[in-house]
Amino acid sequence: MTRSAAFYSDALESTVNVAAAMIAMAAIRFAARPPDANHPYGHDKVEFFAAVIEGVLIIVAALLIFEHAWETWLTPRAIGLPIQGIVVNAVATVLNGAWCAVLIRYGKRLRSPALAADGWHLLADVVTSVGIAIGVGLVVLTGYLPLDPLLAAATGVYVLWSGAHMISSSVGGLMDAAPQPAVVHRVRELVADSAAGAIEAHDLRMRHAGKLTFLEFHLVVPGSMTVAASHAICDHIEETLRHDMPHLMITIHVEPEEKAKQHGVPVL
Repeated sequence: MTRSAAFYSDALESTVNVAAAMIAMAAIRFAARPPDANHPYGHDKVEFFAAVIEGVLIIVAALLIFEHAWETWLTPRAIGLPIQGIVVNAVATVLNGAWCAVLIRYGKRLRSPALAADGWHLLADVVTSVGIAIGVGLVVLTGYLPLDPLLAAATGVYVLWSGAHMISSSVGGLMDAAPQPAVVHRVRELVADSAAGAIEAHDLRMRHAGKLTFLEFHLVVPGSMTVAASHAICDHIEETLRHDMPHLMITIHVEPEEKAKQHGVPVL
């Protein structure tokens, strides 16, 4: 309608949003499947794959934006129907802004990488849409046509950064990256406070897998302690941890006191 490279770049990103949302929806449905014989730990990691695919789509959109911006730079053209274009852009921006807030909020609440990635992707579209609307208005007011492809190229850079960031954060999940140091520190505190009767906990490891976080460590107890008593300590630790962090999957390996390493988590 407007022949604007800047508006074209915004429309192209919005088209990618639709494809990304469909991928996210399919991933969430698949991740909701219960564990089975082939996937005893569940299917949650598929959401990370979805987020990576979304990132790749965003990068492809950025490359297409660069191509169109370059063509418009070589053959500048006046923007047609600027008021109508800005109004359509504004309506889409308001709708996207409201929906991205919903996606990000529920993505965090449900610990869903696919939902959160889709929300942040949509937020990037909101930011670029506002900048593009202002820029197109300046093009109309000043008559400086090269500003239009420059705006499109700037949008492409932002979209490219957004896609690369999404891929890098999702790859961390696929590579079993550890949670934030503050989360690990909190787990160590809870283990120390809830393992009364044990001596120490060591070799504590954590990793993300979709909405779940896996935790495993060795718990050193007195050699004379019965299996039932050590099991009761483990149950109390797990109950305390899950009360504070309900998405934890916990594995505890009990060892006698001669296995103590003196550099683990001392029990308070």
